[in-house]
Amino acid sequence: MSRFREFDSPSPNWARSPANERLGVVLHHSGLSFADTIALMADPASAVSYHALVDTDGTRCRMVPDAGVAWHAGASVFRGRPRCNDFMLGLAFAGDTYAAPLTAAQIGSAVEWIGLRRGPLGWTGACVTDHRQVSPGRKADLNPDEWARVAAALDAAFGR
Repeated sequence: MSRFREFDSPSPNWARSPANERLGVVLHHSGLSFADTIALMADPASAVSYHALVDTDGTRCRMVPDAGVAWHAGASVFRGRPRCNDFMLGLAFAGDTYAAPLTAAQIGSAVEWIGLRRGPLGWTGACVTDHRQVSPGRKADLNPDEWARVAAALDAAFGR
């Protein structure tokens, strides 16, 4: 059972995945409030989505099924493989990690969300990255200090 409230607000901005590979997760910050991000993801014209979004209190909103391809990473490469959307889940934190640090609840909720997928999908700590790392020079999220906090929390929870 989840420690955090979770609800669905489906986004129209996704595609079916022919291979249904889920090799890890790309972490993002949305740059907007929780409510504004949900509204944006509900707009087909935005052509962007995440699998889930985490609010400052840890509440999660599921927008795209794990088996679907969310449109979160754009031009990206992970472990030499391009098009991260095709094989990575996208989890975003509401807000801007350069303007305000992640809350303990956001980090705890993300650790829980990732933990629920780790065993069934065979993920290790090396299967988690952020948008900045898969799209260097094009994207800056997460703030490196916040990425370090999330990585440390994942290491504490699961080890490498």
